[in-house]
Amino acid sequence: MGEEDPKAPESKKNPEVWKAVAMADHFEKIQKLPDKIDGVPNFRRVPGYKVYCCGQPTKDGFDKAIEKVCGDKYPKDGKIVWINMRQEAIIYVNGNPVCARPPNKIGEYAELGNVTRDSVKADEEEFQKVLESRMKNNGGKLTIVDVSKKESEVEVKELITLSKVMESLKEKYPGLTHNRIPVCNSAAPLEKDFDTICNALLGSNVNAPVIVNCQVGLSRSTTGCVCTCIFREFQLSASYEGLIETVPGVNLELLKMDKYEIDKTKDALFRGEFEVVKELLAAFEDGPASKRECDKIIDRNGPKPLGTGIKQLRENIAESKLSYEIMDDAAQAFLKTKIMDNIQKYFYLICFTGYLRDQGRIAVDGISEDEKKDFSLAGGKVSAPTENVKLVKTFQTWMDEHVNFRTICVEGKGKLQWERDIPQDALDNLQNLAKSDFKKKTWAKSFTTST
Repeated sequence: MGEEDPKAPESKKNPEVWKAVAMADHFEKIQKLPDKIDGVPNFRRVPGYKVYCCGQPTKDGFDKAIEKVCGDKYPKDGKIVWINMRQEAIIYVNGNPVCARPPNKIGEYAELGNVTRDSVKADEEEFQKVLESRMKNNGGKLTIVDVSKKESEVEVKELITLSKVMESLKEKYPGLTHNRIPVCNSAAPLEKDFDTICNALLGSNVNAPVIVNCQVGLSRSTTGCVCTCIFREFQLSASYEGLIETVPGVNLELLKMDKYEIDKTKDALFRGEFEVVKELLAAFEDGPASKRECDKIIDRNGPKPLGTGIKQLRENIAESKLSYEIMDDAAQAFLKTKIMDNIQKYFYLICFTGYLRDQGRIAVDGISEDEKKDFSLAGGKVSAPTENVKLVKTFQTWMDEHVNFRTICVEGKGKLQWERDIPQDALDNLQNLAKSDFKKKTWAKSFTTST
């Protein structure tokens, strides 16, 4: 199934890729949302933004997704930003996406280490050679496994890399950009990855559609969508403040994202009030406002009633913590790492929000004299188009200037009450669930809630 091909050309061989199993991206219960678009799993729009989220489309699904986001108003040759957050090499077999997975990562978390845009593209080209070699040795057929490790043989009529699929799409949509930003599932994107997301969006108008995908359209794509919405808020704040100030009777304070309040009846952990987050908020003046803005965007990217999505990046931490308390030692060790990684991600999303809020203020104050002439409004106010808004420093540089934030995160992400006293009636209820099908359902979700 995933054995290394002894006939592989030695000079071009990447041993791990040649050992990889061809796993079908799609599976029977991949669709989690009620509104289905064939070939585009879990497609949805984030309320209030032209930002869209989905799983890995089929070859035909890409066209359906782009047609959907353009509708009958947005020009097909306009700027369209596609962001792929996956670490895996992806090949299209007869129009369906298949990824290269280590044999021990079938139906499990796809944490593949330090994967870069260049490395995943190289692996993709190598994996195509792997599959071509396997086809040749098997009468034109490929063995493909699903997430349940069930094998099937497919007669191959077309085999093409994801990169080639995207290049062919650009003939119909010349303004399309395809940005590979591979990130892990549980922890935060690397600081340089946040900057890559910013660079993918710089120069685009807030009305330009952005589509973010991972395998299923859950964790990684939701993280990418949250980052994208945070960036769009930076563009709007830097561009429209002067415009809004020219409208009589509009109270600018009422429009600000940082006035958001989470439901106070929710448990503190569901509100994201972790000890490490409290330390972060105390470490810089804009911390509390940054958390409020970040929370609002996370909620819009989450499930109903506040969003249209599946994954709630903040509340999922609290849910995992509740599951942790009734698991055995081996399961707890795994989940504890995942919880701390998720807290680190939430911490970094607040930092990223703080960084872009800071950049928004600088962009408003630092506009050049020429730009003032070009974008001046009545009353001396200035409103630069969102595509003209620039960043003066990277997120990595900003974090270097706030190096204590990294220390706070590393030392504080594990500061949780790992042994919590549970009321006896609640404990009895949890134990009864565990004896029934709760544990079975929980672990069945371990794959489908991870990508």
